[in-house]
Amino acid sequence: MDKRKIAEDVIRTLKRVYPSGAKPGKNPHSDDGSTEKDITLLDPFQVLIATILSQRTRDENTHLACKALFARYPTPGSLAAARIEEIESLIKPVGFYHIKARRINEVSRLIVERFNGHVPEDMDTLLTLPGVGRKTANCVLAYGFNRDAIPVDTHVHRISNRLGLVTTDDPEETEVELSRIVRRKDWKDINTLFVRFGQTVCRPVSPRCRECPFTFCRSRRV
Repeated sequence: MDKRKIAEDVIRTLKRVYPSGAKPGKNPHSDDGSTEKDITLLDPFQVLIATILSQRTRDENTHLACKALFARYPTPGSLAAARIEEIESLIKPVGFYHIKARRINEVSRLIVERFNGHVPEDMDTLLTLPGVGRKTANCVLAYGFNRDAIPVDTHVHRISNRLGLVTTDDPEETEVELSRIVRRKDWKDINTLFVRFGQTVCRPVSPRCRECPFTFCRSRRV
């Protein structure tokens, strides 16, 4: 079967299962009956900071940290002026919070000093910020600026290869290959859907293959 058709079918199927997908800083249980309210990322700056905080951290912990942080420091100027110790206390749920507190403070300062308080809107400039790689930059473009972009994290890279959509060795190759076979209008959905699918079914260890709707998966264990 044509990979473009497979990709279209996969995305359509996952949209039915995960109507709201997953985004940086989002409460992973906000669409499954949980009573805890989701945070709303209002602008590209909060998307950027949330994505940095989410690195090597469980989504529920990122959500808690973002909720506390943005309630106190919602803008680049306020976060740039914040004391490191105060930032650390607010983002303590995330992994490596000492390092990340300094990083998001520095990123905020650079946004204020270099870009007049506005997050850059292009990939090359975003990549000049400390701690920002292609995945983070693509998250900002997709969820902050509503641009067509494919953020590739470990879930997207793993699942794309397991399903045979790509045969790649690293996330950047996966991004390139997916951009060739996925309809442009679906680019922003790939990360949100594959993250949820990777958290619940197609897990890195002990995937729940009996619950998987994709019988053609070449890694299926049933």
